[in-house]
Amino acid sequence: MSVRRPATANPEHRQKTTHRLRRIEGQVRGLQQMVGDERPCAEVLVQIASVQQALRGVARELMREHLRHCAADALKGGPKEAAAMIDELVDLMHRHGGS
Repeated sequence: MSVRRPATANPEHRQKTTHRLRRIEGQVRGLQQMVGDERPCAEVLVQIASVQQALRGVARELMREHLRHCAADALKGGPKEAAAMIDELVDLMHRHGGS
């Protein structure tokens, strides 16, 4: 069971997250260009690692916000809401390897 809430309710956090994702989008376009330009595999792999790290950073920030706001509220909301949130958090940690 998943508790549905916005990815981030804080407008400043939402703006920062959107900016970071747009920067990552540009990095991915750069990767496409590198492949098209037949750049050495090692260079492409280094850039892929950079994109992956950037995505992990966004995931960490979203998880932090989720814990601060959504999870905190759910845990205060009563046994059913708390149990649903705990299940959701365990699932998220399993899927994302603690990112």
